[in-house]
Amino acid sequence: MSAPKRAIAAETGAAAPAAGAAAPARRGAAKRAWALVGASPIAMIGGAIILFWCLCALFAPWVAPYPPNKIDPAQLVYPYPSWRHWLGVDHLGRDILSRLIWGARTVLIVAPIAVFSAAALGIVLGLVSGYRGGVADAVIMRVGDTLLAFPKIILYLIIMAKFGASAFNIIAVIGVTNAPIIARIVRAVTLDVKNRDYVAAARMRGESPLYIMLVEILPNARGPLIVDVFLRLGYTTIAIGVLGFLGVGLPPPDPDWGGMIKETYGMIFVWPHMTIIPAVAISSLVIGCNLLATGLREAAHDG
Repeated sequence: MSAPKRAIAAETGAAAPAAGAAAPARRGAAKRAWALVGASPIAMIGGAIILFWCLCALFAPWVAPYPPNKIDPAQLVYPYPSWRHWLGVDHLGRDILSRLIWGARTVLIVAPIAVFSAAALGIVLGLVSGYRGGVADAVIMRVGDTLLAFPKIILYLIIMAKFGASAFNIIAVIGVTNAPIIARIVRAVTLDVKNRDYVAAARMRGESPLYIMLVEILPNARGPLIVDVFLRLGYTTIAIGVLGFLGVGLPPPDPDWGGMIKETYGMIFVWPHMTIIPAVAISSLVIGCNLLATGLREAAHDG
């Protein structure tokens, strides 16, 4: 074999293990995450609750027994749970179970996008604040303190009243108002890590600040961030429900758990199931997120 062919073969042979190394790394991370969940009964219960609602959202067109917006006033003769309507019907004769299943799709799309948007913004701000320090740190932290000083629900109402109710606006307002808390977590980790030996070694190798922040510092914040993200998913579910209850949430006619409560709370003493059932749905998802976060934190500490 000639020298050029040997060189090409050597490069190909070296590239193949490098290209295949990413898949085992991903599988190893997935195994570690699954092991953490399996090590905690609390996390398993929380994960099962979240998985149940995720499956409902994913298969809503096939598992919902009726169209979610089908109005049938004749069903108000007997609106309570029955064999035809397992959870009863609402004040317009719409099947509550179907609306809960379709409402899960709405919540489980908007809430994760809002939380991950907040996490992305908070990570960037926290890394810059902790690593750069100085004026950048002071400005970012003071702006964050200003946002945190406002009661969140009032801030939500002001922004939604100004720009209108839509899924995009809910994602934007939740992302902006939650980012300062996540930025504080990342900043604390950055301040603790940035003067360690391996970070100094990366500087001596000539690595860019972006590389140092993303590769050397950010992985150290992975544990606290994962726990905080699941907790924040629960808080965001409550926020979406509250906005829907106050009439500035997701616009109709798509089912929204908070909107379902708003539409029927005036009849709670006549037909209480119409209000209680969507409230239980919100509570169950929040409890699932909190249990999963608590279990992951306990499993990580024990490990």
